[in-house]
Amino acid sequence: MQTRFKKKAKVVDIMVTAIGGTLSVGVMLYGVYRFGLGEVWPELVLNFFYIACMMMIWMYFFNVRINTHQFNYWTSLSVGMTVLLRDILCPPPLANHFLRSACFTLAVLLLCTLTYFYARRDWKSYTKKNLWAIFAIDALIAILYHLDIMYFEVIDDYTNYFLTEIWIRPTITYGLVACFINEAKEYNDLMPPQC
Repeated sequence: MQTRFKKKAKVVDIMVTAIGGTLSVGVMLYGVYRFGLGEVWPELVLNFFYIACMMMIWMYFFNVRINTHQFNYWTSLSVGMTVLLRDILCPPPLANHFLRSACFTLAVLLLCTLTYFYARRDWKSYTKKNLWAIFAIDALIAILYHLDIMYFEVIDDYTNYFLTEIWIRPTITYGLVACFINEAKEYNDLMPPQC
């Protein structure tokens, strides 16, 4: 089976994302089993979108029945749905008001960024800085959640599972941005120089 990427660094980026994301989703599915569906059903819904992203990353990496346009559309939609569900419609009740407000604001910014990113007809003209901004915003949201959990929340059995869950999306976003950058670079290499 032939892979889409040939450079070793690009392969490592995708493999780290795929393996890290797959292990994290596995931990969360075990958490759903351990705590019961009635207690943590929202995590199962989020995991559905995470699993969809992981499958698309594997399919894209191995050139299996998915083209660049489909990959960008469905992964942007899946990540956007997790932002909408977890961070905007059903945000976790954080103890610190400032961190809660900051997470909500960043989540809205991330959703707008993803929408604007895909809605543009010339999305391939995005620069690396534009693309890494998507990952940076998502990672900042995860850092703020992490700070609230470690310093302001009561630690219980569910804490470790929640810490795992908040880092799944930035892991996936990292892989998606790595794929997007590769496509944008190929597109820009083919474009004639601007006068």
